[in-house]
Amino acid sequence: MTKYLILSDIHGSLPALHKALDVFRREQCDELCILGDILNYGPRNGIPDGIDAMGIASELNALADKILAIRGNCDSEVDQMLLDFPIMQDYMLLVDEGKRLFLTHGHIYNEGKLPKGHFDALFYGHTHLCGLTENNGMAVCNTGSVTFPKGGNPPTLSIYEAGVIRLLSLDGALIKEMRI
Repeated sequence: MTKYLILSDIHGSLPALHKALDVFRREQCDELCILGDILNYGPRNGIPDGIDAMGIASELNALADKILAIRGNCDSEVDQMLLDFPIMQDYMLLVDEGKRLFLTHGHIYNEGKLPKGHFDALFYGHTHLCGLTENNGMAVCNTGSVTFPKGGNPPTLSIYEAGVIRLLSLDGALIKEMRI
C-alpha cells in the first residue's frame, strides 16, 4: 500500500517546504506528489518568507526518487534545469489499487473544467483555496497552498492512502476526510 503526500504551490519558500517535508516524514509517506509552482513565487504573489529556489532544489533533489511532479503556471524550463525529477507535464494519471487519480496544477483542469474520462479523484492547487468535495461521483481535492493560502485558510496539503483523502493543515491538523 502506497501513501502519497500531495501538495501544491510552494512558490520558492524553503520554510514552507521544510514544514511539508516534516509532515511527509511524520506520516511515513512513500511518495511526494507536487502539483506545480515549485520554485518561482509568481508575479501576482508577494515575496514569500525564506525564498530560496536553490535550497528547495537541493532538498527536493535529495528525494528525487520519491517525487512525482507536474508543471504549474509559474514553472518553466529554467526551473526544470535545477531539478532532478521531471516537472514539465501538465497532468498525470496515477492508478493506485484500481483507483484512478488525476493530478494537475489547476490552471488547465480544475473543478470548473474537468478532464475528459473517468477518474475517482481530481487533485489540483493553483487557486490557493483548499477544499475537498464530491462532483458527479468524483472526489475533488484542492490541496491549497503551503506558502500562500487564500480565503482565510491555513497553509494546507493532502494525503492519499487506500482510497482515503485527508486534507490537512501544514501543522498536521485534519481539516476534512473523504473515502473514494
